[in-house]
Amino acid sequence: MNATQFGFNPEYAEEAPTLDEINSLKGVAVLEFGAPWCGHCQASHDSVKETMQSYPDMAHIKVFDGKGKRLGRQFGVKLWPTLIVLKDGQEESRIVRFKTSDAVRELLDMAI
Repeated sequence: MNATQFGFNPEYAEEAPTLDEINSLKGVAVLEFGAPWCGHCQASHDSVKETMQSYPDMAHIKVFDGKGKRLGRQFGVKLWPTLIVLKDGQEESRIVRFKTSDAVRELLDMAI
């Protein structure tokens, strides 16, 4: 999965992993949907970056979402950014249009 990086992933990947690849993940991972031109995504970038630095061994999957992008529809994403915490490939929790690193940290702490 070229959209995946451990610790903070700075770039949205055009090519998303498949749902089967997501479902086969082991452990805790963060799945982020958004777009590089999205103002809300740009505003939340530093919050995700700051928080993910505390989790260098956690996978961060950052997917460029939009019209015709299948994975976002499969997860019911309607607004960006959307962060979804996965545990063994299954959704544990999510936040949408967050603004602070505290919100991201709270989301990750619930899953660990």
